[in-house]
Amino acid sequence: MKLVRYGQAGQEKPGLIDAQGQVRDLSTYVADIDGAALSPETLQQLAAIDPATLPAVPGPVRYGPPVTRIGKIICVGLNYADHAAETNSPIPAEPIIFMKPTSSIIGPNDTVVIPRGSVKTDWEVELGVVIGKKASYVGEDEALDYVAGYTVINDVSEREYQLERGGTWDKGKGCDTFSPIGPWMVTRDEVVDPQNLSMWLDVNGKRYQNGSTRTMIFTVSKLVSYISEFMSLLPGDIISTGTPPGVGLGQKPPVYVQAGDTMRLSIQGLGEQQQATRAWSRELA
Repeated sequence: MKLVRYGQAGQEKPGLIDAQGQVRDLSTYVADIDGAALSPETLQQLAAIDPATLPAVPGPVRYGPPVTRIGKIICVGLNYADHAAETNSPIPAEPIIFMKPTSSIIGPNDTVVIPRGSVKTDWEVELGVVIGKKASYVGEDEALDYVAGYTVINDVSEREYQLERGGTWDKGKGCDTFSPIGPWMVTRDEVVDPQNLSMWLDVNGKRYQNGSTRTMIFTVSKLVSYISEFMSLLPGDIISTGTPPGVGLGQKPPVYVQAGDTMRLSIQGLGEQQQATRAWSRELA
């Protein structure tokens, strides 16, 4: 099942994508796609609905983030062996964890704003893991039971802020518009193996990232279990699980996003995003 939120920013409605790719309205069944709607019981009820009985939504539609009222975005750094190699970083002994603020969240095709003064805005296609029920000190063997589904995330990053401005990575990761999420959330039952998904990202039509979740250092199961040792994962929380090689920082010489560029990215079975970029301005902030 592919769950979406569609409509103008701040006014999105819940929906699903039927087998023909048509958006169907779910408003009579759930108020929105949030933590409550992601419980195993509610997802089971939604899966039992015949999509043909739901109102069809005329297109084109804007997709918002597929989940709302996200409590936190927990990100994992250097989680792909080949990405660690391209950045000349050692393989982490344990997952590197940092957070992105929810104020960075936008829809999958919304405009990414290059921060004021930025010269090193970068891209990262990542598998997003959406939590469906509270996870605290869960074992690795049961960790996937706490996952509601999966989505695509572009972990947009400002490398100067992240690496050259002191302190933790958060300054380079949390700028407004730096977390495009979607277009939809695919429920866990439809993703047979989250560790065998191809993924790619293009900038202005040039393929920079072309990888697979097979090269993750720490699997989805490991990450859910590990993170739940340090904080409770709550329904609607999202784990952004790291990126394969091909980021702008790893190019020789480095390549960064400029105003007017276009990023396209996708993960196998989870849909595609596309973001235009523009420079920050006070008038449009």
